[in-house]
Amino acid sequence: MCGMEITIKIDKRSKQAKAFYEYLKTLPFIEFEEVRYNKETEKAIKEAKSGKKTRISLTDFRKELYS
Repeated sequence: MCGMEITIKIDKRSKQAKAFYEYLKTLPFIEFEEVRYNKETEKAIKEAKSGKKTRISLTDFRKELYS
């Protein structure tokens, strides 16, 4: 059965889930796709870390947000 994929979501907060996750990482046919944030958020984080974004005050942020 070529091309069949399944998605499993594991809540890694329990010891059993962590152990199962570590076991899955040892299997040669398992691929992991861990997404922390959506694409826009990931882009914003990268820009902030690279210095492309500047800090603004909360007041200025709110003005910009609600204008």
